[in-house]
Amino acid sequence: MSALPTSLLPDNAAFGEAGQLTIGGCDIIELAAQFGTPLFVYDEDHVRERCRQAVTAFGDGAVYASKAFLCLAMARLAHEEGMRIDVSTAGEAFVAVSAGVPPERLVYHGNNKSQRELEMALEQGVGRLVVDGFDEMDRVERLVEDGHPVPTVFLRVAPGVDAHTHEYVTTGQDDSKFGFTVANGDAERAIRRALESSAFDVRGIHTHIGSQVFRVESFAEALHVVADFAAPFDLPELVVGGGLGVAYVEGESAPTIAEWAATLRAAAESLGLESQIWAEPGRAIVASGAVTLYTVGSIKEIPGIRTYVAVDGGMSDNPRPVLYGSGYETFLPRSVAGERSKPIRLVGKHCESGDVLAWDAQVPSDLAVGDLLATPVTGAYGHSMGSNYNKMLRPAVVFARAGDARLVVRRETLEDLVRNDL
Repeated sequence: MSALPTSLLPDNAAFGEAGQLTIGGCDIIELAAQFGTPLFVYDEDHVRERCRQAVTAFGDGAVYASKAFLCLAMARLAHEEGMRIDVSTAGEAFVAVSAGVPPERLVYHGNNKSQRELEMALEQGVGRLVVDGFDEMDRVERLVEDGHPVPTVFLRVAPGVDAHTHEYVTTGQDDSKFGFTVANGDAERAIRRALESSAFDVRGIHTHIGSQVFRVESFAEALHVVADFAAPFDLPELVVGGGLGVAYVEGESAPTIAEWAATLRAAAESLGLESQIWAEPGRAIVASGAVTLYTVGSIKEIPGIRTYVAVDGGMSDNPRPVLYGSGYETFLPRSVAGERSKPIRLVGKHCESGDVLAWDAQVPSDLAVGDLLATPVTGAYGHSMGSNYNKMLRPAVVFARAGDARLVVRRETLEDLVRNDL
């Protein structure tokens, strides 16, 4: 196999005199020595540029889907670049507000918001509450009756559109836990009830068809369904959700944020739609902006069968391969342009045969124990979906920019593992 496609690296990746990788002007090998491994390294300017692209494309309707990756520094960054922030739990809302994001810049999701979460959202004055079911409508009405502020809301609907992605991240079909179904009349019943109730200030319709979607026409199809449904109600805002895909492996390509927006604008114009279009990119903002660094601990050769390369992380810092069969590339930061001629299976150190980071990877033939090994395009749903399985410590996160490496999430300590125990 050839060298790693540079298109999978962050925007501000470059190569030093010895061929080693730098990101944001920082030598990756030096970062691993300074901060240890596993380590997430984000190209800060790459992420900022994607935020700016989203704001250029969608204006004040650009919302960062924080489930992709959230910490104090990331919330501040998205806010500084003009994005609203999508949260779906009290925890995500707490992080965003703690970072200095005004509650009115939050869009609050969730298919099963608790009474306490709804109470907090109303008291904080979140910008938009995305109402997801009839039981939630009941809870909101009780809270307003008890004297809580009337929320500004979107009604989430399921448009019945197949996003052509993995079944676990498909959300817009009729058979979904999310939203009010259009096809069976629930969506119309919900919006009429909300419009007639004094407990809701209805601003628009929300839909989301899935995640890691490459076919932008699927978004246009969903817009057609939702626009047709929403037309009689003449609402000022319409949210198409997020889910724009990114390329993870050689041979994949994905639409840009600008191309996605252009497709949606064309669809809106063809429908005569005057509502402001909102969108919620997450993966498209952060995924390709980061790499994860590991140290090789063991190499197991099984002649005629497979070579296993084990590193000091695993499913606790990237569960996507286990959950979805997701593919990743591998490379050695000491020689990014090197030929990757040796097939391997990259595995972690957890007590699971399914603890796989890359099923069919390629590395240079001189790979050795102690080498620094990296996987690109790990800025989304790695750290955010991480765990302490086997009591592993969650990795540190570094933002690299203009030659400066800024630690934004420290590595957990052994003491952290028992901090909440009694």
